[in-house]
Amino acid sequence: MSADAHNLAGPAGHGHEAHAHSEGGHGSIQSYLTGFVLSVILTVIPFWLVMGNVLDNSLVTTLVILALGGVQMVVHVVYFLHMSTKSEGGWTFMALIFTITLVVIMLAGSVWVMYHLNHNMMPMDAHDVMNNAR
Repeated sequence: MSADAHNLAGPAGHGHEAHAHSEGGHGSIQSYLTGFVLSVILTVIPFWLVMGNVLDNSLVTTLVILALGGVQMVVHVVYFLHMSTKSEGGWTFMALIFTITLVVIMLAGSVWVMYHLNHNMMPMDAHDVMNNAR
């Protein structure tokens, strides 16, 4: 190994790998455990809300579950995927924003189409039901 290559590798002999791991944002055991505990809590709370019928209004229950689902997605992105505005020059964060935008457009469009299909279906009265039963 030449002197230049030896100096480039550094004292540990790992070269750029050791530097990449220190800036790469890989989590510690404690951060993975924190993410796991938060994920379990954010899964148990909606289960408890539905199974215990804690909230009387189903719309409020649905909104709380959706909010907790959004928080859980953020927990997964931060603690398990290690995405931040600083990783890879912000490109992974921009890709995440683009993906979320596409998913929101797709879900909103699907709900809109299903609502309008349900709303615009021809209603059947009791007479039509009796005639179709024969």
